[in-house]
Amino acid sequence: MTPFGHHIRKLRRERKITLKKMALDLQVSPPYLSALEHGKRGRPGPGFVMQIANYFELIWDEVDEVKELANLSHPRVPIETAGLHYRATLLANLLASHIHELDLENIDAMLIEMGFDDKTP
Repeated sequence: MTPFGHHIRKLRRERKITLKKMALDLQVSPPYLSALEHGKRGRPGPGFVMQIANYFELIWDEVDEVKELANLSHPRVPIETAGLHYRATLLANLLASHIHELDLENIDAMLIEMGFDDKTP
C-alpha cells in the first residue's frame, strides 16, 4: 500500500464510505480505486488527486498533504545514482534488493534519519 492509498482508505473509512460508492461517485471502477489504494496502480495524476480532495471536501492544508502523499506514492521508484559515490549506488541496489525484508521499526528509523518522522500516512 502506498502512503496516498493508505490515507485515502483512512479518509474513506472515517466517513463510512464504501469503496464501491466512492468509485461510483468519482466515475472510476471499483477495481481501479482498490488498486490505487493498494499501490498496484501508478501514482494518480494531479487532476484525479484534486477530484479526490474535492470529494472529501478537504481544506487547503489537507489538500497539500494529499498532493504530497500522491507525489511520494509511486510504487516503482527508479533511483538515479550516476555521478554519485559508488557507495550510493551500492546502497540503492541493496535497498531495492532487501526492502521487503525490513520491519516497520527499521523503516521508521531510516525515515527519521532522512528527516521524515511523521507517521500519519
